[in-house]
Amino acid sequence: MTVEMLKGKIHRATVVQAELDYVGSITVDEELLEAAGIMEYEKVQIVDVNNGSRFETYTICGKRGSGMICLNGAAARCVSTGDKVIIMCYANYDAEEAREHKPKVVFVDDENKISRVTNYEKHGLLKDMA
Repeated sequence: MTVEMLKGKIHRATVVQAELDYVGSITVDEELLEAAGIMEYEKVQIVDVNNGSRFETYTICGKRGSGMICLNGAAARCVSTGDKVIIMCYANYDAEEAREHKPKVVFVDDENKISRVTNYEKHGLLKDMA
């Protein structure tokens, strides 16, 4: 038996761009992908904090250090520039691995620069996360 669990997450990144006339995906600063343990072309779930939409796509590496978060193709209709999004990927673990697994969680500032990386997810209000 395997359990699907959160593998990595980029928390509350700001959408910089949305390109409707583009072959699908989300372009993410390569530095953010690496910090979260998310690979290029890996399936991700996106949650738009501003409008509540949830959808799936795959990642494309953006320029390292650029802060790029760009929704491409049909996904561009699900967000607006300036929205905050949560980018999550999941993996399957056997029962023993699942008991010990801790996800990589990347917190970013308003320019999508890494402010903190953890190997856990503390639950609670944003104001209490410091």
